[in-house]
Amino acid sequence: MTTTAEHPTPSGPEHPEPTGPGHPEPADAEHPEPADATHLGATTAVRHLKVAIIGAGISGLGTAIRLLQTGTDDFLVFERATDLGGTWRDNTYPGCACDVQAHLYSFSFARNPEWKSTFATQSEVHTYLKDTAHRFGVEPHLRYGHELLDAHWDTDHRHWRIHTTHGHYTAQILVTGTGYLSEPALPDLPGLSTFTGTLFHSARWRHDHDLTGRNVAVIGTGASAIQFVPAIQNQVARLDLYQRTPPWVAHKPDKPNTTRHTWMLRHLPGYQRFRRAFNKNGREIVAFFMSRPTRTTGMKNMAAGHLKKSVPDPALRQRLTPDYTVGCKRLLFSNTWYPAIQQPNVDIISDTITNIGPTHITTTDGTTRTIDTIILATGFTATDRPIARRIHGRDGTTLRDTWHTHGMKAHRGTTIHGFPNLFMLLGPNTTLGHSSQTVMIEAQIAYIIDALKTIDTHGITSVEVRPEAQDTYNQTLTNRLKNTVWNTGGCQSWYTDHHGNNPSIWPTYTYRFRRQTRHFDLLNYQRATTTHTTP
Repeated sequence: MTTTAEHPTPSGPEHPEPTGPGHPEPADAEHPEPADATHLGATTAVRHLKVAIIGAGISGLGTAIRLLQTGTDDFLVFERATDLGGTWRDNTYPGCACDVQAHLYSFSFARNPEWKSTFATQSEVHTYLKDTAHRFGVEPHLRYGHELLDAHWDTDHRHWRIHTTHGHYTAQILVTGTGYLSEPALPDLPGLSTFTGTLFHSARWRHDHDLTGRNVAVIGTGASAIQFVPAIQNQVARLDLYQRTPPWVAHKPDKPNTTRHTWMLRHLPGYQRFRRAFNKNGREIVAFFMSRPTRTTGMKNMAAGHLKKSVPDPALRQRLTPDYTVGCKRLLFSNTWYPAIQQPNVDIISDTITNIGPTHITTTDGTTRTIDTIILATGFTATDRPIARRIHGRDGTTLRDTWHTHGMKAHRGTTIHGFPNLFMLLGPNTTLGHSSQTVMIEAQIAYIIDALKTIDTHGITSVEVRPEAQDTYNQTLTNRLKNTVWNTGGCQSWYTDHHGNNPSIWPTYTYRFRRQTRHFDLLNYQRATTTHTTP
């Protein structure tokens, strides 16, 4: 069976000269990695940082830019891969694009007038992030090939001890920017390990595997599948599409930017800001309907109308009609999905997979289909963050075990009781089902920046959210989520965990989250100073 590695692994000799952006750094130019890299001893010479950032995706880069803009340059961004970009670096499958308008998906402080159309492609977003990092001078702070192995809170010294694949560091503040779409979710299907053909996840696309004339099985019909299936359908000999539940799919209002529109973006001050605000406010209307499932009829009619217009066969249309309330799973947008899956070489299979053999897949109806390629479009481990296994809090417990015991919770989606000076971007209940994640990321970054200012102003060495503040915040979220479409829409989505809880969705308007995170709420935190610790 042929698979792809989940992470690029740096190899080769260490560089004797100082390393720049794009190269793994042995440890630190001034403090080489000690011979024993297993543990951080008390006497080990390591570089101490004000802030350590994990991940060079949108979250990590945005934090780095804002730190520089506020005069803080004592930080590093640790990235396990050999390039920045996070999700937009890893997902290179054919047809990959954003389903949020480009002006809204980009940073408010780094607008880009050069988008080619309403919705940006993967390569455009990746290029934008690289250009933005260069434009704001982030590159010298990037450390590629530095995968976080573990981070331990040192209570005695009130800092984080950080172990990476290329050395040890300490930091007063630890910021995680690894998101929730970084680790592919691999399904537990009987016999999958016996398959002898080519198998890969859509987020680890095998560009070296020519699909021309292949018999391909695609497992999953979510956001990735509706983009790459139309892109490969005319290449393959046969495409078996395994659909557990059909998605709601609406028309995608995508169109190229005209020369006049581009000129306005480049030369009219405030025009791009206006377009971004227009897109953001328009999507806020959707949040109103999502929190009131009985009011989603209009959205359902829109998606059902697109289905009816695109699929004339009533029997097939019925198979493609979801049995859950629109919005329970993320509403998808595509103008090519329905045309592609109606082609003669595509077979939509709703029967459950009972067995995968070396060259075939068998379903509950007894049908066996011969294949040579399996593409998994099965999403990501959104409610089981791999990084949580590598972060050890005040009492030595991992974040994963803490969440397993007490539920996946945070305060303002950013800080967690038991983990001083840890700030998590896109933490629990910051996922949006209606708007751009960049809006939430920028709000969290503002919260972190104000926290750092507060820490410096008051001579604080560490802050830890009070348990009662975290509990009160999460109880409010639970109450808001209770009657929303995400909890009552009748679907099984990646928003919920194995307990049926929803630790993912922010259940209301983004302006409410931005208002809550505008200032760091110090009264909700236990804090330590050089002279005393607050109870």
